[in-house]
Amino acid sequence: MLEKVLIANRGEIALRILRACKELDIKTVAVHSKVDSALKHVKLADEAICIGPNPSLQSYLNVPAIISAMEITGAEGVHPGYGFLAENADFAEQVEKSGFVFIGPTADTIRIMGDKVAAIKAMKAAGVPTVPGSDGPLSEDATLLCQTANRIGYPVIIKAAAGGGGRGMRVVEDESALINAISITKTEAAAAFGDGTVYMEKFLQNPRHVEVQILGDGQGHAIHLGDRDCSLQRRHQKVLEEAPAPGIPEDARQAVFTSCVNACIQINYRGAGTFEFLYEDGHFYFIEMNTRVQVEHPVSEMITGVDIVKEQLLIASGRELSFKQDEIIFNGHAFECRINAEDPVNFMPQPGTIEAYHAPGGNGIRVDSHIYNGYRVPANYDSLIGKVITYGQDRATALSRMRIALDEMVIEGIKTNIPLHEDLVRDPAFQKGGVNIHYLEKKLGL
Repeated sequence: MLEKVLIANRGEIALRILRACKELDIKTVAVHSKVDSALKHVKLADEAICIGPNPSLQSYLNVPAIISAMEITGAEGVHPGYGFLAENADFAEQVEKSGFVFIGPTADTIRIMGDKVAAIKAMKAAGVPTVPGSDGPLSEDATLLCQTANRIGYPVIIKAAAGGGGRGMRVVEDESALINAISITKTEAAAAFGDGTVYMEKFLQNPRHVEVQILGDGQGHAIHLGDRDCSLQRRHQKVLEEAPAPGIPEDARQAVFTSCVNACIQINYRGAGTFEFLYEDGHFYFIEMNTRVQVEHPVSEMITGVDIVKEQLLIASGRELSFKQDEIIFNGHAFECRINAEDPVNFMPQPGTIEAYHAPGGNGIRVDSHIYNGYRVPANYDSLIGKVITYGQDRATALSRMRIALDEMVIEGIKTNIPLHEDLVRDPAFQKGGVNIHYLEKKLGL
């Protein structure tokens, strides 16, 4: 078992990791920027080290400072959480080469899955269903490009191989705009990601965003923890998630679960991971794999009873998976609302001091948050300040509990997106279930 872990992140995920470590009797080291010295997990950790000034590049992304902190404190492993360095293959490699444990997949796995073209190729080989596409980087041959687009069928989408966060992609409706769109996307990709490689896929008109949560121990074993629906998004950023995804035929669901588990065994996957799919008309289409724990992991925990972060720590300690697939029992339904310090109308970040805070409670209510009365939300980082998770024996109960929880929650001193969530959980189409990825933006007129 790991004896001491450095937490290379901040906010609610850092606190989440700290709690899992405490449960396993693992000592903790919190690294933080200057402005984050008052974070809850920093106060609760066994040791805390300031690794730099407020800008992320000088603190949370400062790899030499993080590795030095591990050396100074005698930490054996580092948990990157999500964001920052979580999917940075070079960081994972440096950690391992320095003699420490990276709590996540191997650097090679991160690299393959971080390159969308390579990821799609690997998933196809493993039998995971994928979106019809170019099956590799696009050439310079205009005739061949037009043939490829015609084979796939318009509309198509041009995507940067190294893209992410909703950047480096362009939809093309017909042949007249194809060549120009490819050229522009290549230029944008090279500028944004340092890699101008692009590929082409079928653009689905009415898709949902459905994920499959997996765990692998890197020792030949893997399991899934079911699916979740993350279709309520704006500008490719998730807002509200639920598990399981409503209205999916059981045969389609089981088939995709099997393919994901087989893929993990095939690539000898280590740690927690998420297969992201577009789902339309009974079919799943793989889009990418996230090689880390995700913001929305609690909804999968609630319906399975599995502590995903704790399992990550056990796997990193060299343990085999704690569960076999037939031991995972799916019960009930769960929702998660992401609470952001932002204007609920224009989504502008709202840093400032929290003057009053009251968390909701009651049966089936979970709040993952690092905020407290008097906490100052800095302007330097992502605006996520917490997550409200509700669970019930069925979807209607879980949704009713979310309405109650949001109405009960009090955050004063800054604006938050709670009013948006209060509207969404009462939205007739969302209450019915199965809205597509465009629904929220259309509703908000974006």
